[in-house]
Amino acid sequence: MIEITSLSSSHLAALQELEAAALSGMSPAALASALAAPDTRVLSARQTKDADKQAGGALIGYAIVAIGPFDAEIEAMGVLPGWRCQGVAGLLMQALIEVVIQAGSERLLLEVKDTNTPAISLYRAYGFTFDGRRKGYYPAEEGTAGRIDALLMSRGLRS
Repeated sequence: MIEITSLSSSHLAALQELEAAALSGMSPAALASALAAPDTRVLSARQTKDADKQAGGALIGYAIVAIGPFDAEIEAMGVLPGWRCQGVAGLLMQALIEVVIQAGSERLLLEVKDTNTPAISLYRAYGFTFDGRRKGYYPAEEGTAGRIDALLMSRGLRS
């Protein structure tokens, strides 16, 4: 069973360990800053031991969202490689959308590498549309030449 919960500063070491395996691009300092920021929520996906949600389940994914007065922005999302394509990112996305709606945000923004096809598919499945492109925004991936474009995407949250 997978449970989605909020993380606090007391979870920094576990979050940094998760990011070291998920490789979503967040530095240890950025993770610490996100956990401490009052306008940022850090959600985690945790594998619980059984249907009774016993404590002690391992962190398998996370999402960070910064909440502003009108817009919220997904800053990072990472899932352990062994848990990818098993619905973890979708559970995190559902919870994240609920959090920003409850906070009163009108729109949810994100940017994603144009080479990250699985993430783009996830975002499109949750109603995100393309808003633009930032040419050469990300550094080249190891073993490749040239910088990577960022796709800008958003989703309205009010009916």
